[in-house]
Amino acid sequence: MTKFYGVNFKNDGKIYYFKSEDVVCPVDVTVIVETEKGLQFGKVVSEIKEFTKFDKEKLKNIVRISTKNDYNQYLNNLKEAKIALEFAKKCAKDLQLNMNIIDASFTFDKKQLLFNFISDERVDFRELAKLIASKFHTRIELRQVGARDKAKNVGGLGVCGRELCCNKFLNSIDPITINMAKNQNIALNPSKINGSCGRLLCCLNFEDELYMKCLKGMPSVGQEVDTEFGKGNVVSIDILNRKYKVNINNDIKEIILNDKNCGE
Repeated sequence: MTKFYGVNFKNDGKIYYFKSEDVVCPVDVTVIVETEKGLQFGKVVSEIKEFTKFDKEKLKNIVRISTKNDYNQYLNNLKEAKIALEFAKKCAKDLQLNMNIIDASFTFDKKQLLFNFISDERVDFRELAKLIASKFHTRIELRQVGARDKAKNVGGLGVCGRELCCNKFLNSIDPITINMAKNQNIALNPSKINGSCGRLLCCLNFEDELYMKCLKGMPSVGQEVDTEFGKGNVVSIDILNRKYKVNINNDIKEIILNDKNCGE
């Protein structure tokens, strides 16, 4: 019977899904899995009872539960990846490439060495790749990533004082738009709406659906409205409590909508 498992390759990293025909994998056990880049060492974080996320036939297989030798090889790969990272940084500096290499990792079978880097421009890294390949004798891949990906890899504290969401628990980074901040009536001050990465806060996405629901039927600030007290202009709105204040002939009146609270 085919079983489906969620596996990650880094603590609190993105979860990838694999299938197994014969191998039974308890949660928290480490495994060797097939990927498009080769074999990888990972940890089972969940067993999926009803798998509907993707085409099951396209899922790669769990090869085996890892052995002590597998684990030792994994630790050795981590050490060599650190050496490769320092070597790549030195080569990039010598070649005067405008790039910041943030991490390096081998596949478990060492058939590929992957580097992630950030840069404000396109980088011709062909010479760099040749230098790295000549030293480590494996296939080299350099991938340019964004500021959000760097924050996810490096970690840190957000403006709220808590660990960065992207590093702590988010398995994927969804698109964030300025309209999310507008929907939540947040002042469009970069220090308020930007995270440590310099991009819009990921948490703007957490409550956007609720705010969108609560905004239905509410006026916007500055809009002229008719009320039981007369006609006036909206001066402020309280989205979650479904109420707003109106200036009627220099007299501020609070209007509470009688519909069901949107938070219920």
